[in-house]
Amino acid sequence: MNTTQALQQLGVSTDALTPEQLRHFDEQGYVIIPDVFSAEEVTDMCAEIDRLQKIEGQYGGHEVHIEPGALRLSNLFNKSPAFDRCLRCAPTLAAAHRLLGEIRVYSLNARNPAKGQGQQPLHSDAPRAYPEDWRVVNTMVMLDDMTEHNGPTRLVPGSHKLVPINVPDVNMAEIDRVQLTPEEEAIVPKDPLARHPREILVTGKAGSIAVINGRIWHGGTRNESGASRRVLHLAIGRRDIPQQFNEREHLTQALHDRAGPAERFLLDIEGATPTVDDPLAIPDDARVWKAAEAVVVDRY
Repeated sequence: MNTTQALQQLGVSTDALTPEQLRHFDEQGYVIIPDVFSAEEVTDMCAEIDRLQKIEGQYGGHEVHIEPGALRLSNLFNKSPAFDRCLRCAPTLAAAHRLLGEIRVYSLNARNPAKGQGQQPLHSDAPRAYPEDWRVVNTMVMLDDMTEHNGPTRLVPGSHKLVPINVPDVNMAEIDRVQLTPEEEAIVPKDPLARHPREILVTGKAGSIAVINGRIWHGGTRNESGASRRVLHLAIGRRDIPQQFNEREHLTQALHDRAGPAERFLLDIEGATPTVDDPLAIPDDARVWKAAEAVVVDRY
C-alpha cells in the first residue's frame, strides 16, 4: 500500500482543502478550518481526555515528555478508540500528502495548560537538513474554544520558510545541529519567550482545526482565564523520518484488531505484533520538557 491508496480507502480527497486554503498554507505556513469535527465527536474526545488525565495525572504525556504547567497525554491511539477519527482528518492528511509525499502518523498528543501556565518559547516542530526539507505537518484539533485568554497558540506567519528554532530534542532525528548563515543568526529571536513583533494568536471554536507546517515558529501562551483549553496535536511526518512516537513499540491488541489496512499503513503498524498489555501503566520516571525555562541551546 502507498499513501494515495490509503487515503482513497479512508475517503480522503485531495481537494479536502480549497485552492485559497492551500495557498494560505503554502505562503503563510498555516490554515484554520472551522467545523471539522462535530459537537458529538468533540464531546466524545473530551470525555476520554478527562478520563485519561485522571488516571495519569502528573505523568501524562510520559511516552514523549511531560511539561510542568500543562496537562499532557500521548499514545492516544492505543488508549482509546475515540481518537481513531483523527486518522480520517481529511484537511490534515491532504495537506501532509501534498507537502511531504509518502506519510505516516508522527504522533498524537493532547495538551491543556493550567491557569497562569502554558507559556512556551517560540519553537519549530522539526529541523531541516536543507531549506526545503519539509518533515512534519502538525494540527491543533480544538476541543474547547481557543480564545485570546485561555492560552492560545501563537505563531509567526511565513516563518516556516526561515530557519527552524528551538526544536525539541525528541524531534531532532539524525540532525545534531541546525546550521545557520550569518543572516539567519540575525533574525533568530534573542528571547524565544518574548512576544514576536509579527506573531498572531490562533483562535477558533471547538471542532475547528489549525493545520501548520511543522517548521513554523509557534508556541503556547499563558492561560490567563483558567478556562479549559484541551487541544489534540495530530502530527503527520514524512515516511522516511523517525516518528516522534513509535507506534509499533507500543502496539496493543485492541488497536491492532480494530485498525483496517489504511489505518495500519498510516500508523506504520503493518505486520507488527502487539506487545503491550496495559498502555496506561505509569513509569517510574519520565522526560521533562521545561518549556518555561527553555533557552537557545548550542544546536543553533
